[in-house]
Amino acid sequence: MPHLYILKNDTDNYYTGITALKPEQRLERHNRGDVFSTKHKGQWRLIYTEFFQTMLEARKKEKLIKSWKGGNAFKVFVSKAARSSNGRTSDSESEYLGSNPSLAALERKNKFGGVK
Repeated sequence: MPHLYILKNDTDNYYTGITALKPEQRLERHNRGDVFSTKHKGQWRLIYTEFFQTMLEARKKEKLIKSWKGGNAFKVFVSKAARSSNGRTSDSESEYLGSNPSLAALERKNKFGGVK
């Protein structure tokens, strides 16, 4: 079953990826230095996972989250993940919010579930 995952290291760098492995197994590979893009950035911890039915669905969500990188939507998303009971949350009808929506835009939902 495909998973989307977000990792965080001690210097507050984030890595978002997808895998067909269990997220914990993928985390081990990152921390062993087997992944080129994360191998020189210290130890990582898993802060978010989400399960999908297909790899295509997981890839779409990964691209969406990466489009938020550095913007308010990413910061809000990660902060909500950090406040969950175990550091991981499930999808809650996520949608594309643009690269830098304000917190107010994230909270204002119209009756159809979209942003006003």
